Amino acid sequence: MKIVPLLAIAAVLAGCATVPSPEGPRLDRSLSARGQSDRIKYVILHYTVSDTPRSIKTLTTTDVSAHYLLTDTEQPFFYTLVDESRQSNHAGISSWKIYNQLNSASIGIEIVNPGFRETPEGRVYAPFPQAQIDQLIVLLKDIVKRHNIAPGNILGHNDIAPQRKQDPGPLFPWKQLADAGLITWPEPSRVAARIEGFQQQLPEVAWFQRKLAEVGYAVPQSGELDQATRNVVSVFQTKYRPSQYDGTPDPETAALLEVLTSPLPTPPAAAPEGR
Repeated sequence: MKIVPLLAIAAVLAGCATVPSPEGPRLDRSLSARGQSDRIKYVILHYTVSDTPRSIKTLTTTDVSAHYLLTDTEQPFFYTLVDESRQSNHAGISSWKIYNQLNSASIGIEIVNPGFRETPEGRVYAPFPQAQIDQLIVLLKDIVKRHNIAPGNILGHNDIAPQRKQDPGPLFPWKQLADAGLITWPEPSRVAARIEGFQQQLPEVAWFQRKLAEVGYAVPQSGELDQATRNVVSVFQTKYRPSQYDGTPDPETAALLEVLTSPLPTPPAAAPEGR
């Protein structure tokens, strides 16, 4: 007489058990939410301070990585080391505008380059072969198109970590990236027109700090020309005025900052012709 109730209970429990589908979860991909954006917001450029074989070893066998490695071979090419859908460990402690820890929001590109050497005359940086830059521009254009990267978001490692990094250094040809339509560049005639005014009266340090923060840099807002502020000024100068990057605020640096943070107004659209 007790067998029937026991069988009934067993049947109920069996019905409540979760049985995984051999085909995986049933997913309907016909809908798409409006509130979403691409994970990739930035591209960060580095140099490896090494040759190609040692760069490969570092970027494949340690915790440091990058999405792409551009070789220094006679005909440079890219190793794809981390899929763009995954995070690579290339940025470290970093900041730009509202973002911190940029690993999670960026693509990292390492360029094989020895970096710099110390000499009695000072630090000497290694140039980038034109063949490397040509390949880099091709890849950057592809990334920008696929991820809709804003012109102000292709950056150097030193831009996002100015207190501890120098790469890609003052010999990296940022102007070529600007000429290729990849980054914003201060229009030379506008810069020249503003230098004279700044020669008459140079802004206070607090002005430079505010303008650098407006560009995107993490910089103290103390009004004091401390070493941290000098470091940020120097990084800015290596990018836009590499002929002199001693970290001293001067009229040309002020003019460059003023133009970069004061874009020309967009001209009004032409009125439609009357019929």
